[in-house]
Amino acid sequence: MEYVYAALLLHKQKKEINETNITNVIKASGAEVNEAQVKALVAALADVNIDEAIKAAPIAVAAAPAAAPGAGGKEEKKEVETPSAKTEEQAMEGLSALFG
Repeated sequence: MEYVYAALLLHKQKKEINETNITNVIKASGAEVNEAQVKALVAALADVNIDEAIKAAPIAVAAAPAAAPGAGGKEEKKEVETPSAKTEEQAMEGLSALFG
């Protein structure tokens, strides 16, 4: 997972995502570098638009905290919307491109 985080960090900083840069980020974090994983990630990300993959990723929605009993008047029930099945399928397609 640290390899994907390294790629996201490089992307955020508008740096090229290549083997050298990912290796440097992993080493800087104190983790041991697996060259095969670095090469596989760089190859998998070669044709991926990371901005689009991030936009397509499902976002976790936190539920609103429940009101304390007796906190006042009526209790309102709020429904948490979940992403539609089509949106989740699109997100998975984008994510599968990251991992080949």
